[in-house]
Amino acid sequence: MTTQAARTREATQATRGRSDWAALPARTARPRRPGWLAPQRAISARTRWILRALSLLAPLTAWLALSTSGAVDPKFLPTPAATVGALRDMASSGELLTDTLASVERVLLGFGLALAISVVAGFAMGTWRWALALFEPVIGLVRYWPASAFIPLLMIWLGIGEPPKLAVIVLGVVFFNTLMVADVVKQVPRRLLEASMTLGATPGVLIRKVVLPHSLPGIIDAARVNAAAAWNFVVIAELVAATSGLGYRITRSYRFLQTDKIFAVLIVIGLIGILMDVSLRVLRDRVGRWAQ
Repeated sequence: MTTQAARTREATQATRGRSDWAALPARTARPRRPGWLAPQRAISARTRWILRALSLLAPLTAWLALSTSGAVDPKFLPTPAATVGALRDMASSGELLTDTLASVERVLLGFGLALAISVVAGFAMGTWRWALALFEPVIGLVRYWPASAFIPLLMIWLGIGEPPKLAVIVLGVVFFNTLMVADVVKQVPRRLLEASMTLGATPGVLIRKVVLPHSLPGIIDAARVNAAAAWNFVVIAELVAATSGLGYRITRSYRFLQTDKIFAVLIVIGLIGILMDVSLRVLRDRVGRWAQ
C-alpha cells in the first residue's frame, strides 16, 4: 500500500509540473503546389498541346536521325522522304485507294458485327446475374484462343473469300468487348437503381432510362479500345488469300523488300485509326456529357 501511494504521489507531482510548461508554438501550414507527379494534376491547355506535339515529334526526330545518319541500312529503315515518295506513288497509281477502301470495308463490317453481338451479350451479363453465370465461363475460356489460329479452319469452313476475313475480325474483338461492356454495366450505382425502383420504375424503364444512359459512354470507350484490335486482325486476315487490302499490300511489299511502302501503309493505318478514335470520342462526349 505504501509503495502504491508513493507512485500515485509522484505521478500527481509530475502532472502538476507539466501544467506549468509553456505551450509549444503553433506551426503554420505552408500551402504546397502539387508537383508533376501528383495524381490527376491539372495542366493548362498550352502545356497539353506542347506535350502532344512532343509525343509526335520525338519518334519522328529519332526516325529521321537514324535513317539519314547511315546507322541503319535504308533497306531496313527508309527515310521519311522515301516513305512520302512511296505514299505518293501508291496514291497516284490508285492502289492505295483500292487497298484502303477494301480494308476499311472489312473493318466496318467485322467490327460492326462484333459490336452488335458483344454489346447485347455484355449488357445482359452486366444487368442480370443469370446471364453472367451463363456466359462468363465460356467467354472466359474462348477469349484466350488466338483468333489468328482459326484462319485455317475458317478457310476450310467458309472458303477463301470475304467471310473468313470478317470472321477473324469478329473473333478477335467480340469476346474482349463483351467483358468490357459487362464491366461497364455492372458499375451502375446500386443506389441509383434502388431510388428509381422506389419511385415506381419498372424493370423495362430501369433498363431504358437508367442502366443504358449511364452505361453508354463506357460502352463507346470500350469500342474505342477494341477498334485498334479490329485493325490488327484485318491485317492478319489479309496476309492470307487476299488480293487487296492494306495487309495484302504489306505482304506484297515485303516480298520485294519495299520497306518504304510498308512504312507508308503503316502511316495510313495510323491516320485512319486516329480518325476512328476521334469520331468515337466525339460521339462519347455528345451522348455522355454528364460523365465528363
